[in-house]
Order: sequence, then structure tokens, then C-alpha cells
Amino acid sequence: MSFTLTDQRSGFSETGLRRIRDVLARHVESGKIPGLVALVGRGDQTHVEAVGTMRHDGGAPMRRDTIFRMASTSKPVTMAAAMVLLDECRLRIDDPVEPWLPELADRQVLRRADGPLDDTVPARRPITVRDLLASTFGLGMDLTSLGTPIMDAVFERGIFSQSATALAAPDEWMRRLGTLPLMHQPGERWQYQISNDVLGVLVARVTGQSFETFLHERIFGPLGMKDTGFHVPADKIDRLPPCYTPNPQTGEFTVWDEAVGGQYSAPPAFQSGGGGLVSTVDDYHAYFRMLLNHGTHDGERILSRPAVELMTTNRLTPEQNAARTTMARNNVHVGFGQGQHGGWGMGMAVRTYRGDYAPIGQFGWDGGTGTTAYADPHNGLVGVLLTQVGLSLPAPAQLIHDFWTTLYQAIDD
Repeated sequence: MSFTLTDQRSGFSETGLRRIRDVLARHVESGKIPGLVALVGRGDQTHVEAVGTMRHDGGAPMRRDTIFRMASTSKPVTMAAAMVLLDECRLRIDDPVEPWLPELADRQVLRRADGPLDDTVPARRPITVRDLLASTFGLGMDLTSLGTPIMDAVFERGIFSQSATALAAPDEWMRRLGTLPLMHQPGERWQYQISNDVLGVLVARVTGQSFETFLHERIFGPLGMKDTGFHVPADKIDRLPPCYTPNPQTGEFTVWDEAVGGQYSAPPAFQSGGGGLVSTVDDYHAYFRMLLNHGTHDGERILSRPAVELMTTNRLTPEQNAARTTMARNNVHVGFGQGQHGGWGMGMAVRTYRGDYAPIGQFGWDGGTGTTAYADPHNGLVGVLLTQVGLSLPAPAQLIHDFWTTLYQAIDD
């Protein structure tokens, strides 16, 4: 375990920081979380905890530079690539996407979201860049619709996979996506995940570069995010722990992905903006600090202030957001309480009501591999907590909740 108190004037109390440390240690000592790395930052001060071990049966200790599979916590970061293109007028927010994504032209829409795939009506309008940015283009993952023909087709055709390596290369992936109808009319309803993956393809086609290359040139490189990408190179693979999805019945640790020879040990065919990144607490801290700094980092502008404001402000109308709110509040047994923020910006949740200890305006997101990263403009705060335990059991979600509960108590102004 390591812990550094860097400055008494940082706005964190010593007592509060000790409480964070104690709560994190308690989760590891429970045996349900092998290890974790947590970072809290305010102003120029950062405090880092590395607790536990890389493997559930011991082995090397967690370190500050341990690399984690970010899962859906990728979304807030990969969204920045699209915002660069908006800033440069290479994309416009209400442009139809068909010139770059012809697979999404002339969409058909299901008459009923749970109906047969051939019972459709024409889309009322084309899909636009705005629809992809706000996750409202008409198709996405819906936990309340599992078992319907459209959700079955999404899994069967490899549009969404729980495996990082199972997705087809971008052109083939888009071809398969183009064979499916939409669940809802474009712009009608927020839906999860798939729009973020489509955005990665869009960025690559607009720029003529791979999605990852563009992210490295415009986001990761300028921010010094040296350990962030879509795979872990061989010379860093010893810093990647295995990822576990404990058995929901017994709690027994099951390896979902090993490090050496695993899903992230080689470049994937599909660079998933929805969930494909690996990263570290310091890399994510740099990114969220940039957002808090209205798009600048060390005096260099990465994104325009309006682009950051667009990303981190609720984009959804009450009608678009209704299904998301209902799912979060009525399915806490599925999401373990995650997702109850009220709003959604671009690639991330935005708190629009005070539902827990975090204030209105906090933005960020969580990942199914036990990751969480948010920034809070009101308090000038960034928090990042990374584990190697997937959300097949409540334990990592409970850890995430306890991290944020104790972090907000540690603020001492």
C-alpha cells in the first residue's frame, strides 16, 4: 500500500484522506477485490493509493503505473477525437453521416422495439453527427430488451461483444451493422454503447487515419497519456493484471482475460471507442484535468472551451432520457445502482440532480471491468479508481460507491 499526502492546502483533510485509504483497504481485505489503484486530484495536488495485488492469489503488488482495461470508461476519452473534428469544421454537428458511413443510409426502423426484424417503417430522417455524439441514433444496448429479436441479432452479428477481440474489422463491422434495422427513430431515444463504436469508424474515415493514430496524435500525445491505447505492448504487459469476472453464484474468481496472450496483448481488429482502451490513473487524471481546465493542458489547447462545455452538459431532452432514467432507477439489481445521474452529455454522464454525495455538474463514467473516473467543476476535483474485477457481482460497484462517498467527505475548504 502506498499513500502520499502532498500538500495540506490542497483542500483535502488528512482525516478524510486516511478514511479513503481505510475504506479502500477494507474492500481489498474482504477478499472480493484483489487490488486497486485510486487517484484523487484537486488543483495541482494528487493523492494516490495502490492497494493489494495484481492477482487474486497474490503475486506482484499493485503500483501507481499498473495498466487497467478501462471498458466503458473509454467513452469520455475517445469522444474527444470527434470533438477535435467539430472544432476544425471537418464535421458539423447536424451533418448527415451518410457521406462517410454509407452503411447507415436509408434506415428502416422497427415498428416495435421488441418486434420481428422485418416489421419496419422507413426512418423519418437521416442519422446525423449529433445523433452519434449524444447516443441517440436509434440503436444501442438495452438491458431491458435482452432476448428480443434485435438484441439477439446485435450479439449474433458481433455488433456488441463481451470480448475485445471478437469484433470484426471496421468495414466489416459497419457492413453487419447496416443489415440491422434501428430500434427507434433517429434522435428519439438515448441508447447505450453502439454509437460510440460508430464514432470511432467515423473519425477514421474522415481523417484517413486509424482511430487510434488520430487519438494518439491529437489527445494522448499532447496530454502525455503514454500508457493509453487499445492494447498493451509486450514491454509493458507485466503491468497489466488479469481481469476477473467472479462467478455470480459462488463468488469464485474466474479469469475473463489473462495478460500475456490475452485480448489486450496484441492490436485488435476493431478499435472500440465504446470500451476498448487500456490506461492508468495518471493518464486519466491528465485527461479529466484538461476538461476541468476548459480544454487546455500545460498551456496547450487540446479542445475548445465550447467543445468541452458541449461534452460535459446534459444533451438529452426529457423524452430522450426517459428510458435511461427508468432503467437506472428500476434495475438497480442489474446495475448495482450505477447510472443514476440524471443526464448525459457526449460520451459521459452529467449529474443534473443531487442524488448522492456528488454535486450537480459532475461528469464522467464507469466501466464494467470495475473502473470509474469523474471530474467535478464545482469542487475542482478529479477522482479515478481502477480495479481488475468485473461487475458480475456487486463488490466492485460497492467499492466505487464507497470511494466517491469518502472522497467527497475528504474535501475540507
